[in-house]
Amino acid sequence: MRSNIELAKVHTLKEIIDYSNGATVSKIITKSKNGNTTLFSFDKGQMLSEHTAPFDAIALIIEGKCKISIAENVNVLTEGQMIIMPSNIPHALEATEAFKMLLIMIKESPSI
Repeated sequence: MRSNIELAKVHTLKEIIDYSNGATVSKIITKSKNGNTTLFSFDKGQMLSEHTAPFDAIALIIEGKCKISIAENVNVLTEGQMIIMPSNIPHALEATEAFKMLLIMIKESPSI
C-alpha cells in the first residue's frame, strides 16, 4: 500500500504535508508487511505521549524543532537531524515549535 504520491517523480517532503492549527497530521507514504514510512506535522505544543514500539524507528526532522525523549534522555532535534528510537524503549515527542518529520519503521525479517 502507498499513498497517492506519484512514483518516479522527485518530491520535496516538507511540501507533501501541511500543518493543522492545534493538531498533529499524519500521511502514510508507504506501508507493507516489512515496514512503513509516514510523514507527520505537529503544530507547536502538540505531543505524542510516552510509548514503546516493537521495532526501531527513525525520526528524520524535515522542518522545525522538537524534543524527543528516549528513556528519559531528552534530545532537541532540528531540520536535517535524525535519531533512532530503539524498539521496546519508552519514547515521547514534543513540538517546541511547529515541525515536520518522516518516520521510518522497518520490521525485522524472520531468520532463515
